[in-house]
Amino acid sequence: MSGILDLLNSDLGKTIISGVSGSTGTDERKTNSVLTMALPVLMKAMERNASTSQGAEGLMGALSKKHDGSILDNLSGLFGGGVDDAVKKDGSDILGHVLGNKQQGVEKIIGEKSGVDASSVSNILKIAAPLLMGYLGKQAQQRKVNSSNDLGGLLGGLLGGNSSNAEQSFLEKILDADGDGSVIDDVAGMVLGNASKKGGLGGLLGGLFGGK
Repeated sequence: MSGILDLLNSDLGKTIISGVSGSTGTDERKTNSVLTMALPVLMKAMERNASTSQGAEGLMGALSKKHDGSILDNLSGLFGGGVDDAVKKDGSDILGHVLGNKQQGVEKIIGEKSGVDASSVSNILKIAAPLLMGYLGKQAQQRKVNSSNDLGGLLGGLLGGNSSNAEQSFLEKILDADGDGSVIDDVAGMVLGNASKKGGLGGLLGGLFGGK
């Protein structure tokens, strides 16, 4: 199964990066950096939430009803006249639900490492979150996900089923950080140690850390 970061390297991903960049007035390279860090973090948070029956049921319901993937079918329309406020509101609701009281800390950490101010990170994620949910909705349909076990498998697979414990720990630490930014430097070495691997979170996140 392709990982979530493979999305950013696809034609669809490049369209998303370009559109989000234009919609937020953020440099494309920095937008790419933010999304490269943020998408796995959001996925990890969803995986955590889906580990409870109530959380899994809520996410299943969202994917089968509201977030069926149709948002990805007309990206030129989505970005063409400026992203609709309703989409941003939906994104804000998704972030609040998925990250809870960790949202500001996560945005601050991602901003510090990507060189983007936290408010711009927030604007990027408000647009990216509905797109991510749409992508998950399409994947759930294609893989006929209809149970919490199936959902856990989908999320784990998109996070990279072969990710090392260090990479998974890195995502956990971002989600549990207090927002001071130091956690990035504390755990970056673990991920950088795996940067020589092709593919996977290690190579991509390691490339991000080394690319500034």
